Amino acid sequence: MVFLSLIFSAILGILLGVVLVVTRKGHILECAWVFNILNPIINVLRSIPFIILMVAIIPFTRLIVGSAVGMEAAVVPLVVYAAPYIARLIENSLLEVEPGIIEAADSMGASKAQIIFRFLLPEAKGSLILSITTATIGLVGATAMAGAIGAGGIGNVAITYGYQRFDDATMVITVVLLIVMVQGLQSLGNILARNSRRR
Repeated sequence: MVFLSLIFSAILGILLGVVLVVTRKGHILECAWVFNILNPIINVLRSIPFIILMVAIIPFTRLIVGSAVGMEAAVVPLVVYAAPYIARLIENSLLEVEPGIIEAADSMGASKAQIIFRFLLPEAKGSLILSITTATIGLVGATAMAGAIGAGGIGNVAITYGYQRFDDATMVITVVLLIVMVQGLQSLGNILARNSRRR
């Protein structure tokens, strides 16, 4: 569930993040109306807590997967929740790229697509890896909440056995597992980002 949600969210979030950067004032594809529409939409989606979003978009979830319960149904709100979050992280990472690099690429005659894929994204690679790591950890937390709609996984175990049956041992074990997962993901992200920056 985390993997599927992350794949779809990352694709959508990276696309939205790039659009947010290149359409802003003074950038290579400046387009005020695109930026001014997309920017508040992302802010609105990011401001809705996941548990509320999950319930609010049930009709949309049913339209996409035909059900509002289960693992497949949980992927839809997870993507809607995580994609804007990733987009904002990607935007922040790309804005760290020195403007001089973009100007140099432009002066060398690089096309807009070449500037994005050969200069902008590669220059921000280390920061992008950390951003995706942060988003993945956020998704792990959200999937635990998705247990409320029978999405399975650790969240479902924690709610069904730990909370509803007052099984303290199960609750403690699931919390420890979540902590270990988050620590592992963060360590992996840090290593990948560090190796990327050394190249």
